Amino acid sequence: MTTNPNKQPFDQQYYEMLEKLQALDFVLVELNLYLDTHPDDLAAIQQFNQLTQERTQLANHFQQLYGPLQNFGRAYSKFPWEWSQSPWPWQV
Repeated sequence: MTTNPNKQPFDQQYYEMLEKLQALDFVLVELNLYLDTHPDDLAAIQQFNQLTQERTQLANHFQQLYGPLQNFGRAYSKFPWEWSQSPWPWQV
């Protein structure tokens, strides 16, 4: 089991889910850039929408288990306020 700087253990699933989210984000950015120049590519739009749905579901599941991924109203927080706890996803 891996630990974070605050000595709170994270299970392997934490890192696997975070890596999957990063991979999905990368593909979605690339598809978005492609679609900016190929707006009539139906297959690319379908792939973008399918991956967006997959990413949304994975992000929701991750946040239920480990806390918010983004702030400013883009993720819910449990009680107590989770943003005061680190590490944040970008610190891992």
